[in-house]
Amino acid sequence: MDKKISATRFSFRQLLELDACTRCGECVEWCPTFTEKQELDEITPLRKIERVRSFLRAQALGPLGRLFGYRHATEETLRSFSAGTYDCTLCGRCAVVCPVNVDTRALWIAMRETLVDQGVYPEQFDHLRETVTAHYNISGDPNEERLIWSANLPQVPEGVGGKEQAEVVYFVGCVASFYPRSYSVPQSLVEIFERAGVDYMTLGGEEWCCGFPLVIAGMGDAAVESVRHNVEAVRKTSAKRLVAACPSCYHTWKHDYPHIIGEPLGFEVVHATEMLEEIVGEERIRLKPFERTVTYHDPCDLGRTSGVYDAPRNVIRAIPGVTFVEMEHHHEYALCCGGGGDVEMADKGLTAAVARRRVEEAQATEAKVILSACQQCERTLAEAARRARVRVRVMDIAELVARQMAG
Repeated sequence: MDKKISATRFSFRQLLELDACTRCGECVEWCPTFTEKQELDEITPLRKIERVRSFLRAQALGPLGRLFGYRHATEETLRSFSAGTYDCTLCGRCAVVCPVNVDTRALWIAMRETLVDQGVYPEQFDHLRETVTAHYNISGDPNEERLIWSANLPQVPEGVGGKEQAEVVYFVGCVASFYPRSYSVPQSLVEIFERAGVDYMTLGGEEWCCGFPLVIAGMGDAAVESVRHNVEAVRKTSAKRLVAACPSCYHTWKHDYPHIIGEPLGFEVVHATEMLEEIVGEERIRLKPFERTVTYHDPCDLGRTSGVYDAPRNVIRAIPGVTFVEMEHHHEYALCCGGGGDVEMADKGLTAAVARRRVEEAQATEAKVILSACQQCERTLAEAARRARVRVRVMDIAELVARQMAG
């Protein structure tokens, strides 16, 4: 039986982009997930566009659609299409090389929204939606325990749960709040803020999931409550700036929130590396030499989708003694770590394969340390290095800066 595919999830621009695709296939060569899973043709950007274009044209033309070779959407074709659509990290490399500038990432999200409308998506995402809407975080832990990462600090500063107003709100994010492997990132940032004299605060239990995992799952409608709550919580603090160390939180706050609430936020949103660049540049902290060769992994949501490339590199180069070497693919052409797009929920093996390839690139630089600016990237790359028995350390830039601060 044919399924009805509504075009309402696609903007007018996106409908034009579906027709603008020239089928050149350049995007296929740059897709990190297709490189690792070539048996699934549906995973390629080209195939996804062809599928949706065919579905919509067949539906618009009715019985005539088959005469022109357009395939109607059926339960079977939608399930195949769904497998390819959710095996995408939303890294955006395909958009970089597209000769007609199709905004592929936004297009893939619209496709996921359409699949959710049809009820054809990985069942694990129902659990994600239920967890975030019930517990306001991705782990299902009590949300009032968001400051558990601060328990190991020698002394918990006033900015961690002890203020109601401040110049800067530090939005910690779900991963750094609830996953022990990432606790050292907020611990490091707080230490840096204290040393640099930053007037900051956290929201504690009033911080809810930014909504990013739901938005990219095609379930953005379920994230609206969290978005509105978070904006109101920050506005109550009279803060002039919000800083996030998680690129996904950062991107969602900076680019999605104003669109979702239909108005400007009323405060600036910056990534932690941009703030570290200011602190280091203004010499508000002093750094000890770090005599190591390091390389840097560009997180997709910080680099390609948000355009932040210079700040992390400027911080790295400001550390005395560092020898900085770029990987073969960097800046807008950087490989994905494999941990984006909710892919790990759909196919853990695919995430591991993409991460392994990125670690191999890092290994070729002979760097002793892989630096990144994303807790998810740090986790996936560290696990890939462990599995491949590669002797390299994976760190967040904030962790290195805190470690090298002079007394």
